[in-house]
Amino acid sequence: MTVRFVRPVSRAAYFGRRLGFCAFLLFVFSAVAHRFGPLNEPDFVALVLCSAAIAAASVPLSLLGLARLWSVGARGGVAAAHGLVFAAVPLAVVVMGTVSYLTLPPLYDISTDIADPPAFVFEPTADQRFLPQRPPMVTPTERGAQFAAYPRLTGRRYEGAVDRVYEGVQKALRSARIGIVKTEGLELVEPDILTRAAPRDEQAPVPDVAPVPLRRPELTLEPTIGTAGDVLLQGETRTLVLGLRFDIVIRLREDAETTSVDLRVVSRFGPHDLGLGAEIAQDFLDRLDTELLGITGG
Repeated sequence: MTVRFVRPVSRAAYFGRRLGFCAFLLFVFSAVAHRFGPLNEPDFVALVLCSAAIAAASVPLSLLGLARLWSVGARGGVAAAHGLVFAAVPLAVVVMGTVSYLTLPPLYDISTDIADPPAFVFEPTADQRFLPQRPPMVTPTERGAQFAAYPRLTGRRYEGAVDRVYEGVQKALRSARIGIVKTEGLELVEPDILTRAAPRDEQAPVPDVAPVPLRRPELTLEPTIGTAGDVLLQGETRTLVLGLRFDIVIRLREDAETTSVDLRVVSRFGPHDLGLGAEIAQDFLDRLDTELLGITGG
């Protein structure tokens, strides 16, 4: 008589795989819809946390399936392993974000000039929804916490006129994928083509009636953004994978034979940028140093 060994089946392993796969699909759908679609950031955060909760529920079931495989040889070991792999993706993102949230200072506004941060041409606004509300302004204590956390994050000073440095800034902006949405003071670096003298055309007919000069516009006393002589470039960027939004303003200030460059990076949502603001600022400064290699001043 032939005796056949019937292996038990671990239902927990298969159920854990289903939960892990559902968590993985929810995370991928949320990331794609946020990075390339209409999903806004608060809803994206909520869906990521939801996917992480589902993934966390699948982990003990998958581990139970592996334990059953080890102890009684139950079927479901491969399914349990798949469940752990699926669950690892959303859990890893949430764990890394939680570690950054707990270990880094709660900053959302980063500036290379903590004494005189560059001013936005227009203040960016966003509906925070259910996310914690941010304070109306950054305090000196928070600026001090930024300096303690990121002491290398300082502005740059380059030898040369502002127009020369501006060309390097433009190249660094393109390579860093920062789109400019508003500017102030570009007349200092980009001459108005309308004021250039047109070439004289000897064949052009002489008009019968001479043009009448118009009255010069009166000067206004309306306040301007920043200090007179500053060039301000306001833009926005998104992180490469998850597409988190950040608003950026870059200030160019000419002083004698040098030009200083400072920038400010502000997370559009939430009271904590998880350290991404400093990474964006440092990445841009490194790219700018590469573009303007050889003319860096003290």
